[in-house]
Amino acid sequence: MKSISKRVEVSLSDFFERLFFSPSFKEYIFWIFLLPISWIYGSIMWLRRYLIERIDFDIPIISIGNLVVGGSGKTPFVISLAKYYSKKNVWIISRGYGRDSRGFIEVSREGEILSTVKESGDEPMEMAKALPKASVVVCEDRKEAIVYAKAQGAELIILDDGFNRVEIEKFEILLEPEILLNHQVIPAGAFREFSSTAKMANLLLKEGRDYRRKVEIINQSSKMVLVTAIARANRLDPWLPSEVVAKYILPDHDWFNEQDLKELLDKNGAKSILVTQKDLVKLDGFQLPISLMRLQLEIDSWLFKATDSYLKEYYEKKNRDCSNPT
Repeated sequence: MKSISKRVEVSLSDFFERLFFSPSFKEYIFWIFLLPISWIYGSIMWLRRYLIERIDFDIPIISIGNLVVGGSGKTPFVISLAKYYSKKNVWIISRGYGRDSRGFIEVSREGEILSTVKESGDEPMEMAKALPKASVVVCEDRKEAIVYAKAQGAELIILDDGFNRVEIEKFEILLEPEILLNHQVIPAGAFREFSSTAKMANLLLKEGRDYRRKVEIINQSSKMVLVTAIARANRLDPWLPSEVVAKYILPDHDWFNEQDLKELLDKNGAKSILVTQKDLVKLDGFQLPISLMRLQLEIDSWLFKATDSYLKEYYEKKNRDCSNPT
């Protein structure tokens, strides 16, 4: 029963991935029937932006988000930004999608890992292991996490996937995929809100124009099986070496079974399993030969100048307010 459920889940995931990102005539038939639901949902999300009052937490907050479901490079972008501000006491706050826990979890404190990947989720653990000078927490209630981080002496908060957290006053960086054919709102398209909402961001960055992916294969072997549980796994295709002899794709944030992976190696006569950094954190303790797709972002320098300007203006305003109390 579990394997049947998994096949259904993967099949639905594949269908909506095609509908969202590369619809054919068959998908457009469903698209027409889903449009009214999308318009209603989009309208609710639009009203929400104008009706909910923003809270100023008296601390600089930079949000890295996107309007589109699925991967757009948010995690490596957060890592790059946190590394740039490594001299500050940076705290990263994430919801922790796919984790086997609820509520507030402190994932790491200045690089010291304080939870398991099952408790944190794959992306927060990836960030925690990549950032020895930052702290990472997960919580469904971002406001609770902000208050906690501030009490611990945070100087800068980076909000992972925070664009739709409209109740929080923050500097908005919005990431946009390089190619996107369907601009409709969920469930007819990949957008979480109307695409026009992008103009509300402080910075709208497009992949391929403002930032680019750079991939390096670590511990490459002569025959590899790609195993991954990331959104839109076909994004990896341009960087896959010819030594990849098979692909094993699971739904985003899914977990791996060591015995299944061993059988994949044997079945394909492969020398190693090829994974992304996001997948790697879920293979801890597995006795398997691992090859790694190490992803880094090349980000245009003007972006960091823009965030520096935000922080400078934030503290100048704060100093003015302190000098002129009402």
